[in-house]
Amino acid sequence: MNTERMAALLAPDSIAVVGASPDSWYASNLIENLAEYGFDGEVYYVNPSREEVWGEPCHDSISDVPVVDLVVVSVPRKYVLGVVEDAGEMGVPSALVITAGFAEADDEGAALEAKLGELGETYGMAICGPNTIGLANTHDETVITSTCSRKPGAGSIGLVSQSGALAFTTFYERAADEDIDFAYIVATGNEAGLSMADYVEFMADSDRVEAICAYIEGIDDPRRFVESASEAVRGGTPVLATKVGRSAVAEQASLSHTGSVTGDAAAWDAAFERAGVERVPDIPDLLGRSRAHTAFDPPESANVCLASTSGGLASLLADMAAERDLSLPPLSGDTEQALLDMEDLLTFGAMYNPADIRGYGADVLPEIAEVLFADDAFDAYVFAVGLPAVGERAEEIADAMLRVREMADDPVLFLWTGRKASEDDSPLPYERVRRETPLYYDPGRCLDALSSLVRFGERTGQGTPRPLTDVPAVETPTLPAGRVLTWTEGATLLEAGGIEPAETRLVTSTGEATDHANAMGGPVVLKVDSRDLPHRSDAGAVAVGVEPADAADEYERVIGNAREHLADADPAIEGVLVQTMAALDASTEVLVGVSTDESFGPVLTVAPGGELVELFGPDAGITLLPPVEPAEVRTAIADTPLGELLSGYRGRSAGDLDALASLVSRVGDLAVGAREPRIEELDLNPVLVGPDGVSVVDILVRTGR
Repeated sequence: MNTERMAALLAPDSIAVVGASPDSWYASNLIENLAEYGFDGEVYYVNPSREEVWGEPCHDSISDVPVVDLVVVSVPRKYVLGVVEDAGEMGVPSALVITAGFAEADDEGAALEAKLGELGETYGMAICGPNTIGLANTHDETVITSTCSRKPGAGSIGLVSQSGALAFTTFYERAADEDIDFAYIVATGNEAGLSMADYVEFMADSDRVEAICAYIEGIDDPRRFVESASEAVRGGTPVLATKVGRSAVAEQASLSHTGSVTGDAAAWDAAFERAGVERVPDIPDLLGRSRAHTAFDPPESANVCLASTSGGLASLLADMAAERDLSLPPLSGDTEQALLDMEDLLTFGAMYNPADIRGYGADVLPEIAEVLFADDAFDAYVFAVGLPAVGERAEEIADAMLRVREMADDPVLFLWTGRKASEDDSPLPYERVRRETPLYYDPGRCLDALSSLVRFGERTGQGTPRPLTDVPAVETPTLPAGRVLTWTEGATLLEAGGIEPAETRLVTSTGEATDHANAMGGPVVLKVDSRDLPHRSDAGAVAVGVEPADAADEYERVIGNAREHLADADPAIEGVLVQTMAALDASTEVLVGVSTDESFGPVLTVAPGGELVELFGPDAGITLLPPVEPAEVRTAIADTPLGELLSGYRGRSAGDLDALASLVSRVGDLAVGAREPRIEELDLNPVLVGPDGVSVVDILVRTGR
């Protein structure tokens, strides 16, 4: 990211609009918004078909105007590259390309978009777009978009959106309705030049931005985005994201809209977790949570005090708080007695947390707050009022809420669930409150915002994870590409990554099977080794608990079953593997796998393995982006069903979590570090995790081409 050129894009002192015409809806509205919303810099108009526009001279070419900070390009697709190249030759540092019809349209558009990106690199230009609806810098009154119905107020939220229409017609309009203001709004378009990661880095470095909101469809370099977001979060700027693409329908919509590729949901969840980005389901939540972050520092703990004018609402909030891992410590004896002694409260012998202050309490909120604030057990507060938010009494309640806000040193969120509609055109009581402090109308969204503050405080205290760009160099052996590997090939690959599989011998006769079974001391496992039979159990090609005396017969049986199963093929059977028999009753079966995500590349999965997969289901494990350190693996596993299994679930032997974490880390290094052929898919299932180590007893590897 070139900070100076990014500043030229987002805070230009001079602009040239190429394609300026009153007949162009995009260009004309953009120019009118520039003037109406306060831009006081130089604006030059370029259109060879016109001599003047809006009473100003119109130039034939960008080359005919002085060097400006920003060129806005709103011309037919075929002219875009020429305009940008001319601007680059002049030394213009940034370009906003409004024109659509690039990668989101067809192959020709994709080729033009690639060339546009190359021009940006050649001339060092900060290019936003193409196919962008524009951007806004509210502090400098620079609104460069055709779609903005009112002048934005100057706020402290940065918004980066891969949907232009959502950025200005939904995010901005919804926020403006709720008196929530942005510092920057950027519709990134197709990101031929600047990517979402660039904007996140810029906003995280800005003193004007206290929280960053991102709307993501798909990112070409998601690992860089993870690193950028991680730096922002650990530097004290929360990043909240709405990511579409969980469903097949949403994925297709993304492909047709921006030409981007939507990553697998589990991989994105892992990416957000690693970066400390909070994944938020929808736009109102995104706005409500980010508003809380701009108003308060994170509380020191999850200890919350709830006070409600409704006992039913208090109970609902208590349940919701528990669902979000928010703690509700009891009131101290002094606090309880002080509340019971208040003449203006209708109380009956006891007071708890949540505190049921009944409707009377709305009239004495500051007095109640003073008592609660003096209780050291709490680091955050929610005052819930289930009364009308309009009317004469509401005016007094609004005054009380604002006084409470002034009194508070800790985060205080207000929930006002009553009537909002009024025939009065004057500012309404609840509107006065929300202009000064976060105000919520829905209990769930209120507690989501508080939980977001708490979780951010926890993230900032965590250590820095290993950078995703820290890719180890692994000297991998020469292996066949584009097929499943044999055991010997797979074991050789693992050994290159410092992973030693269980003791195993490949035999090709009954005599060798007997000899090796005897040498291993029996009992042993026999399993056919064939790249055409990746799942041996389905074919009856595995024998477990074989005594040396039975090895010859079992050899013949598993070979026969494999050949029968592969009768319609020309099977490549390498032989039979003789493997030491592990103590299954003292081990937990774990799956350690690698898959290839379309966006992120190698992705790690760690889950209950063997028969436990069916018992616990696919959601019992974890997904990680390699490379990872063992400590990260341990932390991720700890609070999952797999972690419970490894801790000695229902009398099982506790597993060596340190050894498993080390194995997973090595597998991750191998997955990202292996070169030609790449690892397309890898399953170590099961890995037997015992009290004193791990044993890799089965290997399935498929290489890429």
